Amino acid sequence: QVQLVESGGGLVQAGGSLRLSCTASGRISGILAAAWYRQAPGKERELAASITAGGSTDYADSVKGRFSISRDRNWKFAYLQMNNLEPEDTATYFCKFVSRGAQYWGQGTQVTVSS
Repeated sequence: QVQLVESGGGLVQAGGSLRLSCTASGRISGILAAAWYRQAPGKERELAASITAGGSTDYADSVKGRFSISRDRNWKFAYLQMNNLEPEDTATYFCKFVSRGAQYWGQGTQVTVSS
């Protein structure tokens, strides 16, 4: 089992920045990829960014050029640097770790961007 805890959310003005952290514990040796998802009120959960063991990254079109995903080499931490935030980025942000045959989710951290 892998346990994930997100942190770093908060209230920020449009144009500001936040850095989200995802702290992993448990059996992290088999992790293959990590991702950040977000879910706004009344909307489906959507993928914001992902990163593989090889370091390949992928981003939703809506966050490209503004968000950056990274991780430490041991999969103890995953990060989401969010710059030039927009009110449309307001959502609960969740991290997900993927191993062979399983996926793990954190409880989420709230990000609110005021206009």
